[in-house]
Amino acid sequence: MKKAILPAAILLSLAAPAAAATDVEVTRFHTAETIAAAAPGPIAVRAAAGLDANAIETQVWLDAVAAALTRQGFTVVADAPRVAEVSLDQQVVQREAARSGSGVSVGVGAGSGGGWYGRRSGVNLGLGIGFSFGGKHAGEVLDSTLGVIIVDRAGAHLWEGRAEAAPKNRSKSAAPQRLANEMADELFSGFPGVSGATTGAR
Repeated sequence: MKKAILPAAILLSLAAPAAAATDVEVTRFHTAETIAAAAPGPIAVRAAAGLDANAIETQVWLDAVAAALTRQGFTVVADAPRVAEVSLDQQVVQREAARSGSGVSVGVGAGSGGGWYGRRSGVNLGLGIGFSFGGKHAGEVLDSTLGVIIVDRAGAHLWEGRAEAAPKNRSKSAAPQRLANEMADELFSGFPGVSGATTGAR
């Protein structure tokens, strides 16, 4: 197994980051049966279906997730038997329309089957950025949801989580690399986290 050479962007962000400037709400899911198989070790990081793996913007988020995993003791390698599948949903909305919990749940261990937590399984997001140009932008936020599913070689879900934030649009906090790093770090902070619990505030 070859060890991956991490891009400079990841290496620069491996040190413990400063406290997040953006409020991030995080929810994680796992079970006693799956979490042992999700323990730190070799892992690959890839874009989930619906996210353009070749886009520069996508790479920013993949790098952020890889760096956050590395800080938790994982080793990011291209051919690892486990994969962290990264999904992203972003859209510019008025602050009052920002999601307060998306209703998206996950199905740990269920693959693509029914969710174990009462709603649909999988963090099925995809990329949908709707920027507005011109006119007045007061009150606009960049409503963002980062989803990560750790799956094994057979495709079973070992751990799933989502991080949600809504920084003011066009602000420094909404800059892609800054937001990606903060959301990914909050998502994996204290890995694996308490299953089903939501932490942080929007």
